[in-house]
Amino acid sequence: MSEQTTPPAEVSLHPDTARPQNPTVAAIRRFLASSAGRNIGLVVALIILIIIGTVTAGDRFASFQNVLSILRLASITGVISIGMTFVIIAGGIDLSVGSVLGLSSIVATMAAVQLAATGWWPLMIIIAIAVGALAGAVNGVIIAYGKVVAFMTTLAMLLAARALAEILSNRTTQGVNVRGFLEFTRGDVFGVPNLIWMFVIVAIAGWILLNRTTFGRRTVAIGGNHEAARLAGINVKRHMVYVYILSGVTSGIAAVMILGRTGAGTSTHGTLYELDAIAAVVVGGTLLIGGRGSIVGTVLGILIFNVLINIFFLNNLNTSVQAITKGAIIIAAVLIQQRFASRGSRSTT
Repeated sequence: MSEQTTPPAEVSLHPDTARPQNPTVAAIRRFLASSAGRNIGLVVALIILIIIGTVTAGDRFASFQNVLSILRLASITGVISIGMTFVIIAGGIDLSVGSVLGLSSIVATMAAVQLAATGWWPLMIIIAIAVGALAGAVNGVIIAYGKVVAFMTTLAMLLAARALAEILSNRTTQGVNVRGFLEFTRGDVFGVPNLIWMFVIVAIAGWILLNRTTFGRRTVAIGGNHEAARLAGINVKRHMVYVYILSGVTSGIAAVMILGRTGAGTSTHGTLYELDAIAAVVVGGTLLIGGRGSIVGTVLGILIFNVLINIFFLNNLNTSVQAITKGAIIIAAVLIQQRFASRGSRSTT
């Protein structure tokens, strides 16, 4: 008589299932993995940086004027980062935003020369935004309908827009002497510079667009799964064109802001701004593979970088240390993203 043996129970090798997990610990992990949890982590990081700045630089850091200086510098790259957030959530990338800013500023400066006599300076703003939107549309059409990868398309636009700006300006710097424009961009409301208000308005508009409109929901859906979004009835190609136009529009707005701050147009405006924008978006918790992200996280990301730069500046640390630190922060953010992404994929299996 053969002996019957009971088959051994299957043993899971998954670490999360092999050990019973404390419900409190599990709840904390779920909260930290949520959008609110990631934003709180960024707020804590920002508070720690503020404490470090106050301790190391004292009143030079904590003064009201220095805070306004940080926010004023953050506002220009912040506006670009809002547009970049939509592009990355949709699963794309835009390397051309800095060059498009430079091109928009040059064209707006050329318009300013013509408008100086008439004084109708709002046309400058319209022209700068239109140039940015046109460049974004070219990017979007080539990517969506030409089926060229976003990295190569926007890299080509980065080179072409910068070269066109150099040709139009003849590599010379031209002053913007339109009085009404400078009074508007350098003015303030309740003691806060208008450049900061412009960033606030763009950020609020971006938050509403992403979280309260069909456009935002479609952007997230496309970034999560292009094919599923297409099968759900979303015109993915057309929507991607809109997303890149939005990125171009924010570059045009940033061009207006930098013209107001510097009072001059040059083809070098916006150099390497694309890296700052991508870094702020990634540190803010937006997944590089698309499908998830937040405007609040992007705003906190850009503030963290600018507070960090200000601390380095006040403590006379050289730019090499700044670059190494920024690089380390970006790598840490990407590693954290991968950890949460892999944990999320395990939880769905």
